[in-house]
Amino acid sequence: MSKPAARARIYRGTPRNLAMLARALRRGGLVAVPTETVYGLAADALNARACRKIFTAKGRPANDPLIVHILARGDLDRIARPNDAARILARKFWPGPLTLVLPRQPAVPDVVSAGRSSVAVRMPRHPLLRRLLKLGGRPLAAPSANPFGYVSPTTAGHVLAGLGHRIRYILDGGPSAIGLESTIVDLRDPRKPRLLRPGAITRAQLERALGRPVLTARVSRRPVRGAQLAPGLLTRHYSPRTPLVLHRRIDPKDVRADHGRDRAWLFIAKPRNLAGTNIHWLDPRGNLRGAARRLFGALRSLDAGGFKAIHAELPPGNGLAEAINDRLRRAAARG
Repeated sequence: MSKPAARARIYRGTPRNLAMLARALRRGGLVAVPTETVYGLAADALNARACRKIFTAKGRPANDPLIVHILARGDLDRIARPNDAARILARKFWPGPLTLVLPRQPAVPDVVSAGRSSVAVRMPRHPLLRRLLKLGGRPLAAPSANPFGYVSPTTAGHVLAGLGHRIRYILDGGPSAIGLESTIVDLRDPRKPRLLRPGAITRAQLERALGRPVLTARVSRRPVRGAQLAPGLLTRHYSPRTPLVLHRRIDPKDVRADHGRDRAWLFIAKPRNLAGTNIHWLDPRGNLRGAARRLFGALRSLDAGGFKAIHAELPPGNGLAEAINDRLRRAAARG
């Protein structure tokens, strides 16, 4: 581990600050950046030495690849070898929270793709990140801006708390609008698209756009020794330090019987006739967009609350519920 950096500073997205941060990236530095999904830790995607700094700062294993962020659809050919299916999804959903896994171009360093012949790429929607991409003139590799395996950051303050002594620059773009990492689709074989990680772009939306089923990628329960195909595929990920216990539905009787209040109860919607410092919910009415946006912030807050365990509900259904449940199940996994 290299010598810790001075305490990071949070910068507002002024023209002067953006120009300074773009210069830092061109010099091979790291900048924590806002996206519409979660905050990312960015480096010049075509600079192998700069990208290795991401792994050091996060404590991230080298077999976990990075996502490359581009400014325009025309930049895709510089990074990957797109097919017709990729072009369809790019036209439909970019800029936005969709990552495509495709064969990579030689310009992409091995460290970015964990040595694989593929690369994960997306075009973000957040206006500050887009301005930074334009000013820098380079694609940016950026995983979530947090210590590896911990709950993803959705505010600049979250980044400061986790990486404040390991990086220098944090660009504040406000709370993340979506709050969950991007949907990832494997399109190396366009005839058999596979959903690697669910997100705000749902399986149904992908299938309507492509006119064919989107398969579910097999998830190995054993530790993966080789390179991952894409980020966010580990069995245990996004995890608070406090043990997380999942329920299809939390029975209010169990909550009322918890007289010790040493367990936190996290509902999707505000529960009726339950109150207390250990009763929490993600959205007053159970709206899944609101629940997704607040999920990681709630897990971080409860993790700091001194509870012995966090009990959380899984939302029923498909679509965005699939993405929320994916994050909760990985957060609760052991090992």
